[in-house]
Amino acid sequence: MIHSMTGYGRHELNLKQANFTIEVKSLNSKQLDTSVKISSVYRDKEITLRKLLSQKLQRGKIELSVWKERHASSFKYSLNTILIKDYFNQIQQLKKELGINGNTLTMNSFEADLIPSLLKMPEVMQKGEDKADENEWKEIINGIHIAIDNLITYRLDEGGKLEQDVSSRINTISRLLNQIPPFAEERIIKVKKSLTEKLEEIDKKNIDENRLEQELIYYLEKQDITEEQVRLKTHLDYFIEVINADMSNGKKLGFIAQEIGREINTIGSKSSNADMQKIVVQMKDELEKIKEQLLNIL
Repeated sequence: MIHSMTGYGRHELNLKQANFTIEVKSLNSKQLDTSVKISSVYRDKEITLRKLLSQKLQRGKIELSVWKERHASSFKYSLNTILIKDYFNQIQQLKKELGINGNTLTMNSFEADLIPSLLKMPEVMQKGEDKADENEWKEIINGIHIAIDNLITYRLDEGGKLEQDVSSRINTISRLLNQIPPFAEERIIKVKKSLTEKLEEIDKKNIDENRLEQELIYYLEKQDITEEQVRLKTHLDYFIEVINADMSNGKKLGFIAQEIGREINTIGSKSSNADMQKIVVQMKDELEKIKEQLLNIL
């Protein structure tokens, strides 16, 4: 069962004091790389969240974001009385300098709008700071678990598509491999015939026939690709076996793909037949596409 490293999960919370939007994103990466964006009030929970992401998502470039939108009714405001007094004293000083009668506030036309004006001055109204709330945090962490589960479901769906594509290409390589034996036998026959013709032209009086026979046998064995075909088929079968396993293992599939490539290259290096070379090129093309897909498998 294959899991993709690419995924997205989202969950929304509607609490009494605020609404929360939780998003988890995952991209392919060779290692685990986590990023957490959350209100500074819960910054001390970041290590716990990173451990959670590591345990449940294992690998990939993962970003967790928790956005908070407080309800207007939940904000608590207070007056900055020190600043208001300072503004007031400056206005009183200005009255003196301008020669306006009265040293204290009286409800005349000048002073009737003074208090409303003071309340509009910068930083007179203070907004209450957010504080950590354990009950709120319990709801948030539950929401994070749900978002992560949604991402895992997304990964599994994407993994199913990857599995179909990769399995199809492995089957194509197997089909191409089955086309090689007739050409391989024909190639050996041609090599033997060519050697026989060359030997007939050679003066055998000064040649050690036993040594010549050994060299010919060695040469023909080097031209034989039976072992490479058997190993390649074994690697292809094992690849399918790992794909169908309960756990997704992209790294192991990558190692098997390397071995498949090694056997294909060896067959290609021993192929003097044009038709065999075409088959080898097709197998290499399918394998490259498989390797590209493996980069996104968990």
